[in-house]
Amino acid sequence: MGDLDIVEFADNPDPRCPCVLLLDTSSSMEGQPIGALNEGLRVFQADIQNDALAQRRSEIALVTFGNGGVRVLDYASGDLVPASRGNLPTQSFTIARDFHAPTLTADGYTPMGEAIHVALDLIQSRKTEYKRNGVAYYRPWVFMVTDGLPTDSWSGGALRVHEEVRLGGVVFFAVGVPPEADFELLAQITTPERPPVELHALHFSEMFAWLSQSQKRASAGAVGGQVALPPISGWGSVPL
Repeated sequence: MGDLDIVEFADNPDPRCPCVLLLDTSSSMEGQPIGALNEGLRVFQADIQNDALAQRRSEIALVTFGNGGVRVLDYASGDLVPASRGNLPTQSFTIARDFHAPTLTADGYTPMGEAIHVALDLIQSRKTEYKRNGVAYYRPWVFMVTDGLPTDSWSGGALRVHEEVRLGGVVFFAVGVPPEADFELLAQITTPERPPVELHALHFSEMFAWLSQSQKRASAGAVGGQVALPPISGWGSVPL
């Protein structure tokens, strides 16, 4: 944990709602998809920062997999830096008030399995810091968006997702971008209670507006309580 965390926890003792954005930046996202994804991130930033409670309580980490391998947005430097299990930036989360959407570019393969492990490691590390500093927290979220097949081993990451969900340690969402997303595979990574969602026509802005609204609801609820999420109609649907 960095000095910025110590100051932030002292100045803002509100409970935290951590959310990892787990985003595919492989070469298949080049062109319109990556442009729409970047616009969606800007919508997310603007919308969540319009809510006084969410901007203090929601904490955002951003992990990309594709261009440059697995990378994490390091808020100490403002750059996307290479990351792996056991090699995570010290300043990987920031409160929503200070989140600035990066401009992502697309290239490379799709190391989804390693990215899932990194996202879950970030969550585990953050929960440790909350407990160490006496900060209450809501159930963490991982929100994964992908348009293709993983090019590394993904089964170990899927097992971790299922175990964390079973123990109540995380809420895991997966959104597939047609036409390349494999929804049968994504259904093996997610759980039956929260199946993968198919994005409609690159509606990334609507999707991220939904995510922002969901984070607002979650951060306004009781810690440990259940929150009714907005409907996904308009930007996505669960494939039959």
